[in-house]
Amino acid sequence: MDTIDTGLVILRVLLGLTMAAHGYSKLFRGGRIPGTAGWFDSMGMRPGKVHAWLAALTEVGAGIALALGLLTPFAAAGFVSLMFVAAWTVHRGKGFFVAADGWEYNLILAGGAVVVAIMGAGSASLDHLIFGENLRDGWVGGAIALIGGLAAAGILLGTCYRPAPKPSAESVTAS
Repeated sequence: MDTIDTGLVILRVLLGLTMAAHGYSKLFRGGRIPGTAGWFDSMGMRPGKVHAWLAALTEVGAGIALALGLLTPFAAAGFVSLMFVAAWTVHRGKGFFVAADGWEYNLILAGGAVVVAIMGAGSASLDHLIFGENLRDGWVGGAIALIGGLAAAGILLGTCYRPAPKPSAESVTAS
């Protein structure tokens, strides 16, 4: 294992366990799935219960897969999809910085996952153990991660995102 492989292991594990922890939190902490479902409903991701399960399981699954270097470009696509949907539904219009509830954090997780997909999981990965090499690294791995993730996010948002209409200035003054 060289220094690049060592760096990839550190990056994969940090990104992967961070994402998996978010899914774990939706499943086992705070309001759990019912609370997460209510939050998804309130932001317009309907039905909320379906999206709570989908988000939690994808966060855990993609996070663990990336941490282990398993099917890496596809795990990275999960990161891109999750983080784009989060940025669009929760953080859009709030600026860049996470301190102001912006999309900075989403960009770092998705971007880091795309970098791993481009570089490949490295020699200390399940991809290398199972396939004898990185699974679709380089531009192909990056394209799977970025284009696949954005396509999945677009389909999800296009079919399920139905936020409540904001009151117009006219209806606010009339009440």
